[in-house]
Amino acid sequence: MSVPRLEKLRRPGHGEKLGAAWRTVWLVLYGPSSVLVKTRYRHLERMPATGPAIIVVNHVSHVDPVLVSKMVIDAARTPRFLAKDSIFQVPVVGAAMRGMGHIPVKRGSMEAMQSLAAAVDALAHGRLIVLHPEGTVTRDPDGWPMAGKTGAARLALLAPEVPVIPVAQWGVQESIDLYRRRVRLVPRPRHTLSIGVPIDLSGYRDKELTGAVLREVTEALMYRLRGDVAELRGLPGPRGELYRWPHGQQPSKGAA
Repeated sequence: MSVPRLEKLRRPGHGEKLGAAWRTVWLVLYGPSSVLVKTRYRHLERMPATGPAIIVVNHVSHVDPVLVSKMVIDAARTPRFLAKDSIFQVPVVGAAMRGMGHIPVKRGSMEAMQSLAAAVDALAHGRLIVLHPEGTVTRDPDGWPMAGKTGAARLALLAPEVPVIPVAQWGVQESIDLYRRRVRLVPRPRHTLSIGVPIDLSGYRDKELTGAVLREVTEALMYRLRGDVAELRGLPGPRGELYRWPHGQQPSKGAA
């Protein structure tokens, strides 16, 4: 697989400005992540230079949100994640997350709807929202994107004019896998992120947000991500339904 050279679009005076919290996090995490993980991008030019966007990403490692953030920053944008509310309860980390504009999500509650309303408002102000639709690191035995939660689909349908852009990623999980307590930094981990063309959801415009519609759109997002990951890995994608993880079951030792 041929991977283009890393091209950073963020330059002084160009791109979306980083706030104080982001500048601090950038100084603390950007340098070390660049040294520890060799990151490469494909089609960075597909990231919208301005305006709102919903970025959906497959989830392969506990550290990949840092690498996704680095990619968005290198594309001259500022990422805002919809993230588990438990992260915001951690001292210092929670304050930093709020300062960076991330949005806490408490699943299975009316507060989740408030989180989506906050995300829609951010999009209305031209922000970029990043989601991992799976909600957790994939438990698929071979590392493929698994069945997703409906939050990304709901947000996409609540903001139908906003492009939904898939980002496929692969690599770092082979060296950093916290489920198996595996952290191997030598040789230097390699990670590639590939930005896809926007997902066409025009067929769902003006449809009522029923459970069936949300599940259908969620599957459309996840099948697209699975196809893009297959292309990135240079392998034929799996056939059949998306993997559904029985909550509480331990992942098999052969998982990627």
